[in-house]
Amino acid sequence: MRWPTGLDGLCYGGDYNPEQWPESTWRDDVALMRQAKVNLVTVGVFAWSRLEPRPGQYAVDWLDRLLDLLHAGGIKVVLATPTASPPPWFSLAHPDALPVTADGVRLHHGSRDTYCAAAPAYRDAARAIATMLAERYRDHPALAMWHVHNEYGTTCHCPHTAAAFRRWLRDRYGDLDTLNEAWTGAFWSQWYSDWTQIDTPRATQYLTNPTQALDFRRFWSDELLAAYLDQRDLLRRITPQVPVTTNYVLGDWVPVDHARWSREVDLVAIDHYPGETDRRAEEQTALAGDLARSWSGRRPWLLMESAPNLIHRYAEGVAYAKEPDRMLRHSISHVARGSRGAMFFQWRAPRGGAEAFHSAMVPHAGADSRTFRATVRLGELLEQLAETDAGQVPAQVAVGWDAASGWALQHPGLPSRHIAYADEVAAAHRSLWRCGIPTDFVCPAAGQLDLTGYRMLVLPALYLMSDELADDLGRWVHAGGHLVVSYLSGVADLSARVRLGGYPGALRDLLGVRAEEFLPLGPDAAVALTGGRTGRLWQERFTLHGADQVLAYRDGPLAGAPAVTRRRVGAGTAWYLSTRLDDNAYRDLLAVVAAEARVAPVLPGVPAGVEAVRKVSGDRRWLFLFNHGPVAAEVDAWGEDLASGEPVGGPVIVEAGAVVVLREQARSRRGRRRIARVPAIGDH
Repeated sequence: MRWPTGLDGLCYGGDYNPEQWPESTWRDDVALMRQAKVNLVTVGVFAWSRLEPRPGQYAVDWLDRLLDLLHAGGIKVVLATPTASPPPWFSLAHPDALPVTADGVRLHHGSRDTYCAAAPAYRDAARAIATMLAERYRDHPALAMWHVHNEYGTTCHCPHTAAAFRRWLRDRYGDLDTLNEAWTGAFWSQWYSDWTQIDTPRATQYLTNPTQALDFRRFWSDELLAAYLDQRDLLRRITPQVPVTTNYVLGDWVPVDHARWSREVDLVAIDHYPGETDRRAEEQTALAGDLARSWSGRRPWLLMESAPNLIHRYAEGVAYAKEPDRMLRHSISHVARGSRGAMFFQWRAPRGGAEAFHSAMVPHAGADSRTFRATVRLGELLEQLAETDAGQVPAQVAVGWDAASGWALQHPGLPSRHIAYADEVAAAHRSLWRCGIPTDFVCPAAGQLDLTGYRMLVLPALYLMSDELADDLGRWVHAGGHLVVSYLSGVADLSARVRLGGYPGALRDLLGVRAEEFLPLGPDAAVALTGGRTGRLWQERFTLHGADQVLAYRDGPLAGAPAVTRRRVGAGTAWYLSTRLDDNAYRDLLAVVAAEARVAPVLPGVPAGVEAVRKVSGDRRWLFLFNHGPVAAEVDAWGEDLASGEPVGGPVIVEAGAVVVLREQARSRRGRRRIARVPAIGDH
């Protein structure tokens, strides 16, 4: 991990698009940035047509003046390569570099992301613009970091992609016999006798080959990574002292294995936009922060984009306003989980364009607005919290994450189309979050399976599994680990071929169960379990082979059969969940497993709606308290409130919607006074 050059403290700012505004606005922007204590802005993400209005002819005087102005204002710059939005002249000159859908439709210029990352002309043009920027601004004092591209994720099925896919397959399999075996080519007469017969998984009469589709997702992640590395390597060569990153976009549609990519960036940076308006927004925020911290190897990372004042629910077609305090709570939640600051898209809301009504730190109403006042308050708070940047989040529990398993479970040929890997992971993480237990992620397929220091591991729907991973898990459990495995784990090998002999395949012996049949449930159905619990989405008919029954199905075709089991293995335990437990049952079960593993919440017994996160550095500890509820809450905590500098000797009263951050100290009243109510940190 490398930190932006010349930048101290926590980062604060966002995407700045000065090319959309007259220069008379720039000075106003810098003045407002200084007022809000903004110290870092991303520039040039979508400015390719302004930087290179004609092939090979660069217009950069405006960027020179802008960077000088920002530097004079004490604001550092993350300079972006604008390669996510090729200019009109490029698309006209290279129509073969426009993306093609799986249906064979060639898309046209008119939005961002109209390119094929496998097209040689695109890669050449991207390298050229990146080289120009690096050579021109290599010594500019405002330059703090490079931001390559924007949200890699565009997919293509053009001939350039097909040729690159075949080359990738040759490297992966070596020969066609090996590929045909991995792809089960004997099924539906899909045995290939020449490499030229293989195409991308295009739209076809019925179901595509699931392993072909899985390999295409793997390939495209590698191809996009190669496009990133093209630019990263030349930037490193020209400006070796300046770190390089790109911003990860999250979502199950994204064909990128971010865990693997994280070895290639100098700083993990994510964009996070919660998609829910209720308490799930806070759960999603916590999950994204924990994922980013884990992808970065439990080192600091950066929230590169978020929305200041809106929650965009694109499927619903509504942009909901964030209520007071939520912008601040979401931002500080990321800082609590290791982000080295809070960045937004975007600084100033544009007057036109496709995202004219996207969230912004300076909205259309201008500086005299609730949103900008919240922006100023957050900047002040981040300065006060700078010392917490030294801490790390200690976690003894991990959740498994595997992009390839998620891709494999998207194939429509599975027994249920209502199982979404992202939902399974979120349900596990949400249950631990509601227990107040800090959580990391491990990514075994990306070589991130070091379970040292973890006492408990949850594997939700880890569909693809190698024999080596199953053996590693067995040894870890035998040595004292506590493993919780959900349905659809270990079912297939890494080529998505189902393991024979009964489910859950590679984990049957470890879990002490053998399932012979899946009985999926409809999306709105539920099944009663013993103990007043319920299950959803999935059921399995299985028998016990060394495991003990914990919960049973109470009605339906599996009445009386086991639903949740536990097996003692050496010094550890292995649990199996054959159905999606309701949220309360899932939380309660993981609390039981955590107690067996001797894992405690950050603060046991906190009131409902209160979240606690602790960061630690040596003998220093910082406690973040978030009240997501509608009423004030009392929390037993001690220390010094970083926002006010006041000593606190519990209980601390955390106002509704507020955040309190304490420098924790020993629980002694000597020389201290009790603070009954900490001033709310909010954006009212």
